[in-house]
Amino acid sequence: MVNISEVTAAPSPDLLTPDNCAVLFVDHQPQMFFGTGSGDRTAIINSTVGLAKSAKAFDVPVVLSTVAAESFSGPIMPQLAAVFPEQKIIDRSTMNAWEDLAFVEAVKATGRKKLVIAGLWTEVCVVLPALSAIAQGYEVYVVTDASGGVSPQAHEHAIQRMVQGGAVPVTWVQVLLELQRDWARTETYAAVGDVVKEHGGAYGLGMVYAQAVIGAHAAG
Repeated sequence: MVNISEVTAAPSPDLLTPDNCAVLFVDHQPQMFFGTGSGDRTAIINSTVGLAKSAKAFDVPVVLSTVAAESFSGPIMPQLAAVFPEQKIIDRSTMNAWEDLAFVEAVKATGRKKLVIAGLWTEVCVVLPALSAIAQGYEVYVVTDASGGVSPQAHEHAIQRMVQGGAVPVTWVQVLLELQRDWARTETYAAVGDVVKEHGGAYGLGMVYAQAVIGAHAAG
């Protein structure tokens, strides 16, 4: 029941902020993309880079991880590595990243309790660490459009399994705008606008149009 006297203009603690979350990228590698059939792979790449640039715009800590990079899956996709050129990439043998000590230690080092995770494939390399992190008390947000499975069914069933386990499905633009939350936050306004224009498709073109017609300070 709502107590009107206690209602304030304040955000929910469930919302993502630059200070309460970390972003985990798991196995965005060539061999994993070759087997992805749940959606357009070019769109997944675009969403992944958009998510990466969103994290960078707000200085959100990230963890980059690969599986069997030298023996099977290949290097992390270059577009993602280019966003974080100084970032150490954690390579694993485990399909479940949460069973790799270096990966878990990197997550712990961020000090964040909300984990935003994206990866390939959804039904293996995303669902396994997501459920494992939830079991240890983390809040997990799965970026569905920056993830992909071997088939639409595999992707959707994995999302359903994670939701049933307590994860929250989101999209990369949702993460970006939740971090910004207010167009009056001028310190990140330009960076957010750049990410949207580069990776936001028609929405990005809309921002280009608005700024051209209305002016440089047109809101998103």
